[in-house]
Amino acid sequence: MSTPAVHVPVLLDRVTELLGPACAAEGAVLVDATLGLAGHSLALLDAHPGLRLVGLDRDPQARAEAAARIAAAGHTDRATLVPAVFDELPDVLDRLGLTEVQAVLFDLGVSSLQLDRPERGFSYAGDGPLDMRMDPDAPRSAADVVNTYPAAELARVLRVYGEERFASRIAAAIVRERAREPFTRTERLAHLVRESIPAATRRTGGHPAKRTFQALRIEVNDELGALQRALPAALDALAVGGRVAVITFHSLEDRIVKQTLAAGATDRTPPELPVRLPEYGPVLRLLTRGGEGPGDDELAANPRAASARVRAAERIRRAA
Repeated sequence: MSTPAVHVPVLLDRVTELLGPACAAEGAVLVDATLGLAGHSLALLDAHPGLRLVGLDRDPQARAEAAARIAAAGHTDRATLVPAVFDELPDVLDRLGLTEVQAVLFDLGVSSLQLDRPERGFSYAGDGPLDMRMDPDAPRSAADVVNTYPAAELARVLRVYGEERFASRIAAAIVRERAREPFTRTERLAHLVRESIPAATRRTGGHPAKRTFQALRIEVNDELGALQRALPAALDALAVGGRVAVITFHSLEDRIVKQTLAAGATDRTPPELPVRLPEYGPVLRLLTRGGEGPGDDELAANPRAASARVRAAERIRRAA
């Protein structure tokens, strides 16, 4: 078997199609709020010679790899890479003197760079330190969560962020086992989760620890909180005619994106008034019909894309 590629950008063709019109003008600015390995951004830089990139990522390994890829493609002079979480977007734009941008991309979730390196502690498929921090200098790791949260709080994290049916059983088992020895490795936690789930359930739905690891990663990195803060800020930064595209990988993210974009695309004229008022009209136009997923060809080439969904919108006017 051949070695899989380190990074396969999901929904690449659709994302470049959605953001392309906003990136085409000379001097247009694309904010890649989750730079990762810069796959989508490189495609847009290649396609639009006048485009400037501002790439945000809290992960120093990702920024270094992205910088190397951007340099190899000859685009270093058009790219500014910033060590930041995407909810810091307003501060980043202010420091760069940018009052508005033409395109914003969010590619949420964990990157291949993080998932495929056991030492980062994101994967249940191999053994590594129980870490999961996207920023290695962040104060709280997955081990801290697993070893210190009370059982009820652990169960809440697993139930809400992992949509785990057996959250209370898993949390109770973790608390019982950590009293004997604190958790430090991913393999031990994955094994415990597997043993905590009924045998009949283990046989369906993929690896039994998938939901638990997702929940811990979201908690460690405050992913949903950051998205709830960042997406409205990104929409505020868009110029008229600017576009945003958001790739999600689970229903919790997708729900936030769906509701935020739908709110911007809704007329807010008070219902008791006989005519629509322009100042209450939509500020966004939806560009996708629901969350669009990958096609069969992409799924065959990149099974990790199976849960990916993209939603996009265009700013059609400034808010009153």
